[in-house]
Amino acid sequence: MTAKALEDGLQAYPWRFKFAVLMLALAFGVIGWRAIELHVLDQAFLAKEGNARMLRVEKVNAYRGMILDRNGEPLAVSTPVLSIWANPGEIEDAGYVARQLAPLLKLSRKALERRLTKNAGKEFIYLQRHLPPAAAEAVLDYELPGIYGQKEYRRYYPAGEVAAHLVGFTDIDDSGQEGMELAYEEWLRGEPGEKLVLKDRVGQVIKDLQSLKEEKPGQDMKLSIDLRLQYLAYRELKAAVTEHKAKSGSLILLDAKSGEVLALVNQPSYNPNKRSSINHTNLRNRAITDVFEPGSTVKPLTVAAALESGKFTAASKIDTSPGYMRLGRNTIRDHRNYGVIDLETLITKSSNIGASKLALALDQDALWNMFSQARLGRDTGSGFPGERVGLLPYHENWREVELATLSYGYGLSVTVLQLAQAYTAFANQGQLQPVSLLHSEDIAAAETVMLKANAQRVLRMMETVVSDKGTGSRAAISGYRVAGKTGTVHKLSEGGYQADKYLSLFAGIAPASNPRIVAVVLIDEPGGEQYYGGEVAAPVFSRVVYDALRVLNVAPDDLPIRSEGVADREPKSEDDRV
Repeated sequence: MTAKALEDGLQAYPWRFKFAVLMLALAFGVIGWRAIELHVLDQAFLAKEGNARMLRVEKVNAYRGMILDRNGEPLAVSTPVLSIWANPGEIEDAGYVARQLAPLLKLSRKALERRLTKNAGKEFIYLQRHLPPAAAEAVLDYELPGIYGQKEYRRYYPAGEVAAHLVGFTDIDDSGQEGMELAYEEWLRGEPGEKLVLKDRVGQVIKDLQSLKEEKPGQDMKLSIDLRLQYLAYRELKAAVTEHKAKSGSLILLDAKSGEVLALVNQPSYNPNKRSSINHTNLRNRAITDVFEPGSTVKPLTVAAALESGKFTAASKIDTSPGYMRLGRNTIRDHRNYGVIDLETLITKSSNIGASKLALALDQDALWNMFSQARLGRDTGSGFPGERVGLLPYHENWREVELATLSYGYGLSVTVLQLAQAYTAFANQGQLQPVSLLHSEDIAAAETVMLKANAQRVLRMMETVVSDKGTGSRAAISGYRVAGKTGTVHKLSEGGYQADKYLSLFAGIAPASNPRIVAVVLIDEPGGEQYYGGEVAAPVFSRVVYDALRVLNVAPDDLPIRSEGVADREPKSEDDRV
């Protein structure tokens, strides 16, 4: 079009030209205003909306602290895993997703489809927790809309059922549920962190943009147990419970010098790595949470109370004839008539009448005071969840039968751990050691329970229990002097004491010349003809403590040149007994 034609057009249609110019001006004005609106007025709002669609704050799970044995062997560790989760609102075809993923997740296709459909209005549901990384990556490789992976940690227990009752386990969210995992949850768990990530339209993380909060790993914890001794104790206890067809069993090894628990096992046990198959009746740490009447295992404390009173010496004589005695309507019996015996023979033969006569000859609170100072019926301070304190009854006016039965271990209740702690007083020259489930280089201050001389006297008396003359000869250990005490207790039920159900016990110390280990073995309801503590529990003590002394490189104190027997080592005078 020529300039003349344009000029003619403007003259012929002036209103059209003005209209076109006006429209163009309005268009440019709108565009300009929109640009100002987007880049100036609404910039913050639009940036926020964009970030809401592309940026996400994700939790960074913290690594849970390890649980180790005293030598640094792992008992509980956390391994990285991936959990598969879904945003059902982003899934258009739940049937297709279910067909693809069900085989990989080992789920029912129909059940998975129903779950996705039922939760269509939700933004987050777990499909499968704690998958191995390779299995999870196979799921994520499909790049299905609405299907995501989340990094987590799964607890693994290398020792399995061997240390299960002490270590415990965590739930699927890595929170402690039993044992030391529960007791020290705050110490172990750590604090999760946060990070800002950029995601694409299907929710896949494209880039980590910024760490908003650093995660704090949990702290490691070193237990007092020695995993080598734990395996030895577990093997022997399990074999004994199986052999005697017993209901259950417990065994504790204590370091006689520090009070640290070197091994703690129970039967039956469970595998914390297979939680779906756990029988909840097997979760109890029976050595700490179950109470029982200790029977004759407390007779050394009864003798110690007699010596402490000053009314008796090691040479004092007690007439146990004719082998039984009546207190009101109650009859107390010995296995047979031992006649006139000294305190050593009382322990050697485990005389109920001898113990009863000692208790009745003392001030009425003397025996209770000794048991209480030995922390029977009191908290050991172990810190284990659900620990029982047992029962040590006190009476303003004791009946004779109450004092008598208390002297040989009836009428009170204790745990295996309490009984083991009480025996540290004999192993440490009258000093009772605090017990600990945690390893420490420092030895806690002990508590004086009895005079050094009296503790040594009673320890020497307990050596005769393991001789051919005593009730616990099967607890003997080749090359080592052993002191201990057997116990065979009728079980108590709602209808009274049961004539055919027993607890078999042995509590002992080795080597007797310089104690290193205190051990208590309890077998609950052994079947068959053998049920005495000397027959059932003592052999377990012998095998476990023999192996433990060798593992700990404890030198023998009963070499062949001195193998004549406990009887040949007996003191020839009162002065020799200290």
